[in-house]
Amino acid sequence: MKKISFLVSSFLIIFSASQAQSFKIGVKAGANLNKLEGRAFKEEFDLGYQLGAFSEIDFSKKFGIQPEVMLNQVNTRKASTFDQVTTGWQDSTGSISLKYLSIPVLLRYNVGNLLTLNLGPQFGILIDQDKTFLKNGEEAFKSGDFSLVGGAQINLKMLRIYGRYNVGLSDISDFDNQDKWKNQQVQLGVGLRL
Repeated sequence: MKKISFLVSSFLIIFSASQAQSFKIGVKAGANLNKLEGRAFKEEFDLGYQLGAFSEIDFSKKFGIQPEVMLNQVNTRKASTFDQVTTGWQDSTGSISLKYLSIPVLLRYNVGNLLTLNLGPQFGILIDQDKTFLKNGEEAFKSGDFSLVGGAQINLKMLRIYGRYNVGLSDISDFDNQDKWKNQQVQLGVGLRL
């Protein structure tokens, strides 16, 4: 299913770029304030990072799409009730770190030259997880995540300043009979259009 979603997204991006009135690319970096929802984790936001590349494909003065490829770090900490919620886990430090290759495909609505609003899906592929966070030698997290992204971007010539909220729609726990684990992120960052 992930391969099909990736292929469909790739086709749409290539087709959209060929039909675009304006096509721009750039790089971006910023901070993630993220938390994992679930009884096993602390209900607070932790700091991570994000970096990657983006393109702006405008079909008209108002509408376009903004596909991106991002490396996202998600940090969280176990809750004090962790051992009551989960059983059979190996010892782990209190901190957990996950790294995702995230591919958002966002609809762009240009309010004016200065402000752009974004909304769309994000596909996340888990590329690295804390190896001490295991159950009986198995992986604790699913290899993929699906989120909805909404935010705003300020456009200052070549500089982009953005803020977003990502809400996880899929359960990333790789265990049956456990509480559901979902990502939440507030992203703040800057981009440079090339």
